Amino acid sequence: MTDPKETLSIENVVASTSINQELDLEELSEDLEGVSYDPDQFHGLVYRTRNPKSATLIFRSGKIVCTGIESIDNVEKVVDFTFDLFSELGLDVPDEPEFTIQNIVTSGDLGQPLSLNTIAIGLGLENIEYEPEQFPGLVYRLSEPEVVILLFGSGKLVIVGGEQPEDAENAIETVQTQLVNLGLLNG
Repeated sequence: MTDPKETLSIENVVASTSINQELDLEELSEDLEGVSYDPDQFHGLVYRTRNPKSATLIFRSGKIVCTGIESIDNVEKVVDFTFDLFSELGLDVPDEPEFTIQNIVTSGDLGQPLSLNTIAIGLGLENIEYEPEQFPGLVYRLSEPEVVILLFGSGKLVIVGGEQPEDAENAIETVQTQLVNLGLLNG
């Protein structure tokens, strides 16, 4: 049986940074190619990059949110690229921009089908949300690491809320151990 940690794959990284100055989004939308800016629909400017793939949300306050990135290494590339663009436009930017990872979405697979009804009872309802009529997955909130795991009957899962890749590894190990101990997953 494959170690579930080996099935983990980062699907999306969300990071934030700031240029620490107010921005004229109307002017930026005219100066940058390939941006979307419709203040009636969304109060930020959306700048998409292809390599690495991302959507960078730029707000008037100078706050910047990068999303859709598939690795931590690419976060730094996207942030550096964005700040280089700002520099080329004559904006004063730091040489080494800092960013914070807000959320990492990771997928994985426990390798066998799961009985979500039995898991909901076994793990205790205080940390579980399971309403199969509303959503086909079981929502399990872990306190350590502080993440949310979406478990599906197929054995596949999605881990949301991590701030570093190790959070997903620890979360899948925790849920695997708990399910094995409850006799709900083969060890």
